[in-house]
Amino acid sequence: MGDSAQRLLGLGYDVLEQRDRDDLFVMGDAHTADKLRSDGFGSSVETAMPPSQREPRSLADTIYYGGYRTITAHLAHLDEVAQAHPELATVVDYGDSWRKAQGGGGYDLKAICITQKGPGDCALTPTAPKPRLFVMGQLHAREITTGDMAWRFIDDLVGSDLKAMLGSVEVWVVPIANPDGVEIVESGGDSPVLHRKNANGTCSSGPRGVDLNRNAGSHWGEVGTSTNKCSDIYRGPRADSEVETQALESLWRKLYRDTRAPGDTAAATTDTTGAVISMHSYGNYVLFPWGWSTQKTGNDAALRKMANDMAALSGFRAGQPGELLYNASGATDDWVYDDLGVPSFVWEIGASSGTCGGFVPPYSCQQDVHWPKVRSMLVSAMKAASKPY
Repeated sequence: MGDSAQRLLGLGYDVLEQRDRDDLFVMGDAHTADKLRSDGFGSSVETAMPPSQREPRSLADTIYYGGYRTITAHLAHLDEVAQAHPELATVVDYGDSWRKAQGGGGYDLKAICITQKGPGDCALTPTAPKPRLFVMGQLHAREITTGDMAWRFIDDLVGSDLKAMLGSVEVWVVPIANPDGVEIVESGGDSPVLHRKNANGTCSSGPRGVDLNRNAGSHWGEVGTSTNKCSDIYRGPRADSEVETQALESLWRKLYRDTRAPGDTAAATTDTTGAVISMHSYGNYVLFPWGWSTQKTGNDAALRKMANDMAALSGFRAGQPGELLYNASGATDDWVYDDLGVPSFVWEIGASSGTCGGFVPPYSCQQDVHWPKVRSMLVSAMKAASKPY
């Protein structure tokens, strides 16, 4: 099974975070089944998605597909929360998307810092007085549940009992880490475009862009990536080539101390604080480094305990990517732990099948199905951030 998954990834297929006993799932177009057979794999069509109808969208639009917020709505939401709660929230512009950097539209890359503000809070320095939890959504644009979870978390932090925790922890949220990609997704309206990558580059026979979760400079260009620009797991021309990746890494270096010596087996020190969560979908997993290999990190026992604690609250499964799915290199969670020693996790939110499964569940699934599970894990991560190791 693992060998088949790695071979599929090596050939550039979009292998989903989903298994059914010996079956793997691949997303593709009308020609993918034939290509799979020509590459020596048995194949059958599990689900046929209706074609997306790309349509011009107005900057005034705030929702699509039954209630999901547009990128412009997300950015406006950050400003609205900061204006309504100046004692708690600060918005930080940490860079530009690829299209904006090219002068062709695009968006600011924005984060919001939420805490009971005191001296030194929300400053772009790794010597902050409080431990920091960092949460981001929609690094992969089509994973629309994650942006909605980020929106709900922001509102919950400033309007519920979670506010009481903000005296001892600083929370950073990037609701949309890949805004150019999200603009492509939402252009489909009630049939969202299942675009994964950013918007950099062209391709004659597939989606444009670079996979931002294969572009980070930790073991970049190794297993589970593709050099094919049309592949959904295209890693980019070099490590950290994308402005979105560069901006995130720069922000993390400003927020966290480096507590880990170089080398794949070195452990971060016990005085490390904070945690980084990258929300993805789907599969109901809590994943932690290393993702490029099944080799254990120097802090494996602590990472595994944190992951198991979160998974126990949500019913998810916890493990390294290679233990549960497949190995892939150049991921942001590996980079955070590799470069800084900070515990980092990927949450794959949502079941593989059923009404509320997949990349684009009905919006009604968010409040009653996904949010209660995700909220419990977020609270667990907030509590663990002060002394994760």
